[in-house]
Amino acid sequence: MKVFGITGWSGAGKTTLIERLLPALTARGLRVSVIKHTHHNFDIDKPGKDSFRIREAGAHEVLLAGDHRWALMHELRDEHEPPLEAQLARMAPVDLVIVEGYKRAPMPKLEVWRAENGKPTRFGEDDTVVGLAYDGTPPDNCPLPTLLLSDIDAIASFATLHALDVTIEAHARLLGPIR
Repeated sequence: MKVFGITGWSGAGKTTLIERLLPALTARGLRVSVIKHTHHNFDIDKPGKDSFRIREAGAHEVLLAGDHRWALMHELRDEHEPPLEAQLARMAPVDLVIVEGYKRAPMPKLEVWRAENGKPTRFGEDDTVVGLAYDGTPPDNCPLPTLLLSDIDAIASFATLHALDVTIEAHARLLGPIR
């Protein structure tokens, strides 16, 4: 699988970009999956549902299966969060995996940046950022290719061109451990 990251500060529009990018990528005939990392505690289950009750009772994993989708919930309990390569290994093979978050993972990334957020760019501190998508005015002295957030076709081309074409494990061995 090829892997490409979307990075940026909270509120920059990473998820919105991915939501707009997916139809452009699938229109090119690509099968695309997404990994979204969050630092927040989240739950996809609802209190009172059978799956919630089973998980709360101590199940290590609960798999929900239906006619249209399935979902596997794995409780970490006292375990450490798995690294990106472990999450990728759980996914069915596709042409491209878009990764939102995992900002320290050694994969090519597009930084989403908006001047109105008042946050600095990240590309200077992360040498895996290979381009910058912006809205409004681009930052001064950006040494990377810049793309308008509104130009989804250009971003789709950029992502497919720069996507990592080896396994994340092989790339991690080349660049060192994921931080």
